[in-house]
Amino acid sequence: MHWQTSRFRIDLARTRVMGIVNVTPDSFFDGGRQSSAAAAIAHCERLLAEGADILDIGGESTRPGAEPLGAAHELSRVLPVLREAVKLGVPVSVDTSEPRVMQEALALGADIINDVRALRRPGALKVVAAHAQAGVCLMHMRGEPDSMQGLSGYDDVVAEVNDFLRQRAQEVQAAGIAAERIVLDPGIGFAKQAEHNLALLARQAELLGIGRPLLVGWSRKGTLGRITGRPVGDRQAASLAAALLAAQRGAAIVRVHDVAATVDALAVWRAAERGSLAGA
Repeated sequence: MHWQTSRFRIDLARTRVMGIVNVTPDSFFDGGRQSSAAAAIAHCERLLAEGADILDIGGESTRPGAEPLGAAHELSRVLPVLREAVKLGVPVSVDTSEPRVMQEALALGADIINDVRALRRPGALKVVAAHAQAGVCLMHMRGEPDSMQGLSGYDDVVAEVNDFLRQRAQEVQAAGIAAERIVLDPGIGFAKQAEHNLALLARQAELLGIGRPLLVGWSRKGTLGRITGRPVGDRQAASLAAALLAAQRGAAIVRVHDVAATVDALAVWRAAERGSLAGA
């Protein structure tokens, strides 16, 4: 299976690593570390040196409780970084729900729109559908970041996430976006309690029945803290375990902060599966 994006047709025969570039002062793990354009561009280069296959640039925090930012402010954070990132020779994703940001990012050469709201804001679907080849990631979330944790009641979270993603993928295709441009994200931690997140991991294979690749983001998230008792800064090992389990259960892309360690963990898994160093 492949993921068609603006400039790249990404081969998903092996699990790809998407490196997180948060150009924000308030993200839950690395807020403020790459809040200047120069620091964010240096971080992009570092992630590529560590083995990232895709860069994901975000200018608005979507952590639980986060306040809306506004398009102008988001653009002022994202565009200076994107201008340089598109020169680095890898697919570049922009993590946004704002149609104006999508429009300007795609015009500047972004390959992918990664939208936690699954193109449901007015105008977002139209912007991406108008582009010839841009890739899109559609994520499951209820409500908004400042309200979502109060909307986490499910009878069967896996079935309900499955139904939402299947329906949304169909709606997006009906708007003119080819299936090969679409990947799906179950939205770990977005309007979900720890038990819901773990159910999505345990039964992740059920989501593969939709027929589109899965992008999964467990990196440093609160459920890992609940399991281990460790604060966000000490969750690398837990994040690696979750990323590896997601990959083993069929995730095509894992979205992570700790690129080098994740690349190594996936390489060991692939070598063990083959029983050989060939192609490691």
